[in-house]
Amino acid sequence: MRHTPLLLLLLLLSLLLSACFEDEDYTTSPDVFLQSDVDTLRFDTVISGEPTNTYTFRLFNPSDKYVRIAQVFLEGGAASPFHVNIDGAVIEDGGAVSLEVAGKDSASVFLMANLPDADADEPQFVRDRLVLITEGGARTEVVLEASGQSVVKMRAVKVTADTRLSSARPYQVFDSLVVAAGATLTLPAGTRLWMHPQARLIVHGTLKAEGTAEAPVVVRGDRLGDMFNNQSYDRIPAQWGGIVIKAGSTGNVIDHADIHSATFGILVENGGDAGTERLRMENSVVHNMSGLCLEAENSKIFVGNSQITNGGAGCVALRGGDAVFVHCTIGRFYSFTGGFGAALTFTNADASGDPLPLLRAEFLNTIITGYSTDEVMAERAHDDAAAAFNFRFDHCLLDTDPVDDPAIANACLWDNADASVCREDNFEPAFDFTTLVFTFGLCAESQAVGSADPSVTAAYYPLDLLGRPRGATPDMGCYQRQATE
Repeated sequence: MRHTPLLLLLLLLSLLLSACFEDEDYTTSPDVFLQSDVDTLRFDTVISGEPTNTYTFRLFNPSDKYVRIAQVFLEGGAASPFHVNIDGAVIEDGGAVSLEVAGKDSASVFLMANLPDADADEPQFVRDRLVLITEGGARTEVVLEASGQSVVKMRAVKVTADTRLSSARPYQVFDSLVVAAGATLTLPAGTRLWMHPQARLIVHGTLKAEGTAEAPVVVRGDRLGDMFNNQSYDRIPAQWGGIVIKAGSTGNVIDHADIHSATFGILVENGGDAGTERLRMENSVVHNMSGLCLEAENSKIFVGNSQITNGGAGCVALRGGDAVFVHCTIGRFYSFTGGFGAALTFTNADASGDPLPLLRAEFLNTIITGYSTDEVMAERAHDDAAAAFNFRFDHCLLDTDPVDDPAIANACLWDNADASVCREDNFEPAFDFTTLVFTFGLCAESQAVGSADPSVTAAYYPLDLLGRPRGATPDMGCYQRQATE
């Protein structure tokens, strides 16, 4: 007991020395700034009133010593639509918090936004600043920007009378949008359908998509922003269900539409009669599906001047029926795991194998290609006279084994390694697998350049999908190579 005061004194001195040494491990220099790997964080256009995905960046401490951040706050305060978490420290209602970062270390910043709904047709721009001030007074700012888009929400909507939607603001479709028998749903130029996961557009009546080159009709998923760095949800397949044209539906017209990133693109169900046109699709893009882009069974369809690309299960599948494709680009360059099938398959049987006459499968001035050495799969499942199997290719670029068949006109070209370029090298710029951007304009060396039938071009599509003149020497496919390219 006599030594207790001495022990206490030694312990106190030890704590004081430790505190001094600890303080020496921190810098209060006004010249030490936290370095951010972004100056401005821009959110894509977001749906007003709904929380966004979480975005992240890092703050680096360039000093060898700890830096104490005395204040971290949002300039917008409690009114700010942004929400911030820095290594577990949450900024509540825009108010300030404090934290520290070890020498040569970094802190992770996680942000999300929930913009108020201004009930406006045009996106509403919002800006704020995330401010960090060290003990030494050094100030770091990161600008935060976002635009909030008001939408018309549709939940289990059934169109029972002729209806024309507005192009003023997007429609966010939950469940499915159903067009009842006898009703026509018209989508004017510029209409945007943002489909919730699994949502479908189901047509028992008639669909009229009346887009233009300047204002296409767009049908896409409702997930905005990035899934990964440089990979937006909009370029990831299976973001929504697809479009189903039911058995009793006829006279559907899709013109200048952009339909992408669904589980499947367009399914035309067996209508029992291949003599009545079920679907006419022109000047449109159906792209990036985890399943088939376009499937038609025992149906009369016409597809012209259109891009049908990157279906995981294939691009076009025909089971019987009457189908004509003119100046189309059909390409299977699916970049995700699980891809199978072919760019084009056609047969004279239904899914169960029963006969289903293929009255006509005709392809004019069309490109059919993909990664495989054979992207054209023809299956004659039945040989009897009642099960017709009629097909014809004329002035087409075909990625398949060369064959001597009168149904394949002499003007067809083979897209294989014997050519100077083939398959994905037909197109430029090269496919970007980082951002998942696929461009299907033709390169100068492609066999498709200048190889289309001019008489077909003049009769059907003197202008390409982008509205550019094809001239006297048209190219195969939906895009005409321009001299400036």
